[in-house]
Amino acid sequence: MLPVLALVGRPNVGKSTLFNRLTGSRDAIVDDQPGVTRDRLYGRGQFDTRKFLAVDTGGLDDDGLFGDGVRAQVETAVAEAQAVLWLVDAHAGLVASERDIAEQLRRSEAKVFIAVNKSEGLEAQAAIAEFQQ
Repeated sequence: MLPVLALVGRPNVGKSTLFNRLTGSRDAIVDDQPGVTRDRLYGRGQFDTRKFLAVDTGGLDDDGLFGDGVRAQVETAVAEAQAVLWLVDAHAGLVASERDIAEQLRRSEAKVFIAVNKSEGLEAQAAIAEFQQ
């Protein structure tokens, strides 16, 4: 059985783009409009020699018509994952809802990794400093 890697984060931080890159597909819809992904999307991925099952999830946000449903889908993905890659947006910085996401991920049994995305034009240390806590 392949290990499961869940991609989580707020809307439009790059989860679907990363999913497509990891799976070598265009299965995940990538759009500038937030809220396009609402449920889980699975695909076989590979990084270096390691194979895994990647799970694209909807953006965790307190707003929106589908907020509770998306949250339930993300919670299911995290519960079945051996590892979670939490994507954040360097340009947006740490937002209040991400503190809640961090608390939920700390309670999970999966290994959690954070990826600071969208850091173009920022000095590397400045881009990640806000997320180190």
